[in-house]
Amino acid sequence: MAKDELENDYWLRMVARLSRRSYEEMRVVVLEFLDTDIFHVSAENCVAFLDPLIESWDIDLATFGLEIVLNHSVVPGQAKRFEFVEREAERSGGEEPGLKEFLHDSSLSGTATPKEVAFLKRLRFQGQRPTPLYYYRELQSLRDPLHFRTSQREQGKGP
Repeated sequence: MAKDELENDYWLRMVARLSRRSYEEMRVVVLEFLDTDIFHVSAENCVAFLDPLIESWDIDLATFGLEIVLNHSVVPGQAKRFEFVEREAERSGGEEPGLKEFLHDSSLSGTATPKEVAFLKRLRFQGQRPTPLYYYRELQSLRDPLHFRTSQREQGKGP
C-alpha cells in the first residue's frame, strides 16, 4: 500500500494530518518504511507508518486473536482478524483405514468427486476409527441440500 500511495499527494496529506505530521515528514516516513528490509525494520518504522492507518485494535489474550479495524478514510477494506490457533500435528500414518476401504469399494465411493474425496481426507478423529459406511454417510450429507444454505443469488432471488 505504501508503494502504491507514495505518489498520491491527497493520501499522503490525509495520513500526515492523522499522524500530526507535515506532508514532507510523512513522505520521509513512507520512504524510510519502503527502504527498510524485513531484517532491519524497527518498531518505530512500523508505528510511524501504521499508526494513522489503524482506527482500533483488540487482542484476546486467551486465544491471542488480534482484531484490527482500519481507518476507512485512508485504507480500503474491512476489519482484519489474525489468530494463533492450536492444531493437531499431521498424522504420519497416512489415510484412515476406513477411508481406504471406502475408496476401494466402488459401490460406496464410485460417484465421489475429487473435491469430495479431498474433504473426506481432511477429516480428523480423536480415538475413534470411522468405518467405510461412515464416509459414505458423510458423502451423502455433503450432497444433501437440506444441510447447507445457499445464497439468494444462487437461488435466483438476488440481483
